[in-house]
Parts: sequence; structure tokens; C-alpha cells
Amino acid sequence: MTGEFLFRILVSVALGGLVGFEREITAKPAGLRTHVFVCMGACLFTISSFYLIPNGCLGTADTARIAAGIVTGIGFIGAGSIIAAKGDVKGLTTAASLWVVSAIGLMVGLGNYVLSLVSAVIVFIILMFGKIEKKIHK
Repeated sequence: MTGEFLFRILVSVALGGLVGFEREITAKPAGLRTHVFVCMGACLFTISSFYLIPNGCLGTADTARIAAGIVTGIGFIGAGSIIAAKGDVKGLTTAASLWVVSAIGLMVGLGNYVLSLVSAVIVFIILMFGKIEKKIHK
């Protein structure tokens, strides 16, 4: 079981890194390392929830609290990345990317690799469209 959990950590690092790479090359404050840490942290917290279930006692522990805590914690990090000044708001996409990366990490922690991989690729593609969007607005 430890080997499977280590694999999940490595997958979360790779998928968080994919999204973080785009943020890094576009010089956003929350870049590669931040996205890797958020994804890996969500994965680790999710894995830790497996240890809350005593052997043979399914349904006796509220493991969903871990997932709820991840969502709440990332909400605070995302809120800190949003800056509003002079009628302009910056950091919304970065906050959203951190939020979705935490969900990807949670899903990797649960062992759902296909959904996690597809989601990370979709996020990466959408973030890359941001460059096209900026060119259109100019």
C-alpha cells in the first residue's frame, strides 16, 4: 500500500507541475512550486484520511472532513492571491488554478488517475488560451 501512496504523491507532483509550469512561464506570483505544493498537499491530506478508517470499520469515521478542510484552506490561499486596486482585479485565474489543482490532488489521493490527468490537461490548455485571449483584447 505504501508503494501505491508514493506513486500517488509523484503523480500529484507531476500534474500540479503541469499547471504550475504554465503559471511560471507567464510570470504569475503563484507558479510551479506553489501549484506543486498545493496539489501534493491535497493528495497527502487525502491519503491521510485513509488512516482514519480503522481496519474493518468502514463508515465509522468522517473522512469527508479532510476534503472539506482542503477546500477551505485553498479558499484562503486563493483569496490571498487576489488583488483589487483602482477598479481592476488581478489574480482571479491564479486563485482558480490553485483551487482546481487542489481538487486534482484530492482525486489523485483517492486513486482516480484518469480524471486527474484529463482535468490537469484541460486546465493547462485553458490557461494557455489566456495568451490568445490577451492578443484578442489588444
